[in-house]
Amino acid sequence: MAEVRVSLVCAVLFLSSVVVALVEDLDDSFKDKRMDDVWIVDFYAPWCGYCKKLEPVWHDVGAELKSSGSPVRVGKMDATAYSGMASEFGVRGYPTIKLLKGDMAYNYKGPRTKDDIIEFANRVAGPAVRPLPSKQMFEHVMKRHDVLFVYIGGESPLKEKYIEVASELIVYTYFFSALEDVLPETVTLPELPSVVVFKDGSYFTYDQYEDGSLSSWVNRERFQGYLQIDGFTLYELGETGKLVAIAIIDEKEHAEDSTRLKNLIQRVSTEYRDHFNRDFQFGHMEGNDYINGLIMGEVTVPSVIILNTSNEQYFLPTESMDTIEKLVNFINSVLDGTAPAYGGDGIFQRVKRVAFDAKSTVMVSGTVQYIARQLWH
Repeated sequence: MAEVRVSLVCAVLFLSSVVVALVEDLDDSFKDKRMDDVWIVDFYAPWCGYCKKLEPVWHDVGAELKSSGSPVRVGKMDATAYSGMASEFGVRGYPTIKLLKGDMAYNYKGPRTKDDIIEFANRVAGPAVRPLPSKQMFEHVMKRHDVLFVYIGGESPLKEKYIEVASELIVYTYFFSALEDVLPETVTLPELPSVVVFKDGSYFTYDQYEDGSLSSWVNRERFQGYLQIDGFTLYELGETGKLVAIAIIDEKEHAEDSTRLKNLIQRVSTEYRDHFNRDFQFGHMEGNDYINGLIMGEVTVPSVIILNTSNEQYFLPTESMDTIEKLVNFINSVLDGTAPAYGGDGIFQRVKRVAFDAKSTVMVSGTVQYIARQLWH
């Protein structure tokens, strides 16, 4: 029995050493060898609590990427011991995750889960634009992606720009290219070449004159028109530059009213897309705890709030949003500047934030506080 126990211990130690070996400890010599491969690197500090939480996840990332045959190598670097290297890569906080591919360094800002990190690594490590050579492949990809960007046509200056934008924004989404004959017969394009986004059961074509730069258009369109929103999603939405209109609901205690409000804001996202899509993202959030922490106040449930993540302002309606007309009027009032704005990033609000965070330390989980700081600072 003792021999079996010793054998099991040895096996566990062996497997642990294998997993650890799949995550390479990097030092100053990494600067010279990094160009030979694609790397995803965790820049950490030994004293950082969040870094310690990431460590077992990072080992799992290394093991799975290796076992799947991915070309991405996984490393970790003590950014306090090699501060010069960390500074060269633009590391300003811990942990920082970057994928390094040639001269490019891509920041990872998503949830720190194994599956999300691996999906990011495989997406960014691959080609910036992936070809769709057949109708079958197009249909397969359509089923896998809620939002799908596709360049349609042959070689052109627009394709060159598309590849350039894809190389920049592949951190957020996939990019594809195809010839017109792979599209479903229901898709008709005003001209070729075109850049099209397929989402929300429809498709929308990029128009340089109406939509501005291709990069800005892709950034605005990379989410579905209506989302279930949590803290990480809200943080990502801040990158789009849009205001975020959220139905705060509770489907357990206020089921009927919550469902009605959610349906109203979904209708606005689709029926008024042409009017609001450039400036607003729509969605719902279950419960008001997270929002209360962000605005340092209390939002009733169910209700609507509009957040401006760029300057920390928020907008609340002055009446119940029980019709689509009232909701549209409220959104228009935010758009034209007549709705009163609350919050902001002034000195008073910053002092209030410090006091609120100190008071709420015991009440609010570490994860929520972390996301709140990322979002508002």
